[in-house]
Amino acid sequence: MKRSFIYVLLVGIMVAWGLNVTALKVLVEHFSPVALTALRILTAGLVVLLFLWGIGKLERVSWNEAKQIGLAALFSVVAHHFFLALGIARTTAVNAGLVLGLVPLVTALLAIVFLGQRPTLFRLLGIALGFFGVVFVVASGDGGLGHLSIGDVYVFLAVLAQGISFIMIKKATVEARVMTGWMLVFGSLWLFVLSLVLEPSGLSSLKEGTLPLWLIFLASAVVATALGHMFYNQAVQHLGPAESAVFINLNPFFSLLGAHWLLGEPISWMQLAGFLFIVAGVMFGSGGMDDVIARFRRAKVAAGGRKVGMW
Repeated sequence: MKRSFIYVLLVGIMVAWGLNVTALKVLVEHFSPVALTALRILTAGLVVLLFLWGIGKLERVSWNEAKQIGLAALFSVVAHHFFLALGIARTTAVNAGLVLGLVPLVTALLAIVFLGQRPTLFRLLGIALGFFGVVFVVASGDGGLGHLSIGDVYVFLAVLAQGISFIMIKKATVEARVMTGWMLVFGSLWLFVLSLVLEPSGLSSLKEGTLPLWLIFLASAVVATALGHMFYNQAVQHLGPAESAVFINLNPFFSLLGAHWLLGEPISWMQLAGFLFIVAGVMFGSGGMDDVIARFRRAKVAAGGRKVGMW
């Protein structure tokens, strides 16, 4: 697979993930959030497993691997999508998309703590810039920081849960695509249980959907969640996690545009400033700048070596 094609594929995935925030905003206004999320995640999980079965990659997992999948699913699927559904229902799609841009940044911070990665100056600067950007985002809401939206807090908890799950996936011994499929299925079952407890009429709300709403649902479940996660994991295998993570910087950008163009949500100068801080923070905090400097140093050493050879 050519690198140029992978780059185009990653940009397409970021478009899908960014617009998915707008899609979820529309869906949670018509359906009970947790019940909707459970059905969406189950659909995505079944699509992933069916795809893997079709290409002969649906491997059996051991009991130890099943425990790894189950624990990761509690954070990656249950906690992440539970808080995301609640948050999107209580904040704007613009704010949700911008806060979701902290995923690679939070993951970098957790990697420093739990994986022992060296906290370079660029990573620490990125963490500071990213959280400063979130302050700009939430301060632009009604009442500013004194009236912080509970929806913004829920979305950040979703980000934190996903960051924790990435650490677990990093340590897991299961193939990434297989783990993704089973995590989605196992996690959706837990979400259905939560829906029955928190939303007694949640499942019945799904009966009132219109054809356009179900088309949005299928696009979110199949394109953004199922195919998006599978192909992103495949890109990671080809490019590596550091280079692939740089493309996540585009996620809040497309989310911002989608919310503005499709929902008519206004974009304030503070939200734009917050977006710029978050993107700068991700570039520094996810290791992107460290990789650029390392490549520059290797190129400089190689160039110096060639000069020595000429003499």
